[in-house]
Amino acid sequence: MERNMKILCAVDGSEFSHRAVEALASLVGQGLNEVVLLHVVETGLLSSARADKARVKASLVSVDREADKLLQRMAATAAAALSQSATAPRTAIRTVLAHGPVAETIVRQASWRRVDLVMVGSQGLSDIRSFLLGSVSRKVVSLASCPVLVVKRRLSQIARVVLAVDGSKHAKTAAEFLRTCFLPESAHLTVLSVVAPVVTDLAARVLPQPQIDALTKPLEERASRIVAAFREAFLKEGCAVTTDVLAGLPSQTIIEYAGRNRADLVAVGSRGLTGTDRLLLGSVSEGILKYAPCSVLIVRGRTG
Repeated sequence: MERNMKILCAVDGSEFSHRAVEALASLVGQGLNEVVLLHVVETGLLSSARADKARVKASLVSVDREADKLLQRMAATAAAALSQSATAPRTAIRTVLAHGPVAETIVRQASWRRVDLVMVGSQGLSDIRSFLLGSVSRKVVSLASCPVLVVKRRLSQIARVVLAVDGSKHAKTAAEFLRTCFLPESAHLTVLSVVAPVVTDLAARVLPQPQIDALTKPLEERASRIVAAFREAFLKEGCAVTTDVLAGLPSQTIIEYAGRNRADLVAVGSRGLTGTDRLLLGSVSEGILKYAPCSVLIVRGRTG
């Protein structure tokens, strides 16, 4: 199918944002019309410093100069990543220098430029500090109305994708984005649904197993119908797709499954919220974002 994508990739000079830019190579062939490389200068820190205005202004000029150099280096990296495809010459690479609170400015730029996807780097599994409340990656995921790809490790290709679904409209939105915009034609997709425990640990110790099985069976059957419906939709697009239904705690089970199967990407839907509630993520998507051993695509459900 013909695809036309516009991506905003936030860069800050770190190794992690460099990985995000290099990951553009994994999206070669997805009809990338435009890549916007954005660097945000956090002016609040300088403005709050106890210094005269002239010195603050001079500092900002110096910072902006270095930021421009960074953007040019990242543009060269992006061009190299995109050069792997014959479609690369028609992909425009633009650089943008903005000022303000970092996460909020990234989200504002993404909305104003009407991008289809935001890409950000992350510390990855071994450094949970990057996911403390207020961190840039997490806030961007929480605030953005468009899908966000958090690149947690080198992502030169997307060969194995796990789509976690639960039958909700948010899962359908994630599947639709994968199917129509994002999933490389060469990728293998697994549609995974996890059936959560129907009883507490205490109840599981005292109830007879046949009774627990009787309670669980309808949920497993429903999960099987859900993944089968998603599989059918992807097959119509010519995608290589399999399904799996597992029992367990959803986020933990999805994370372990991604690790066992060496997934390059886990995709999951997240509820779309408004106002201050936008800083909340569902517990499953939050857990996956924190602990998945691979990159994570979070697709927000539509509001309204």
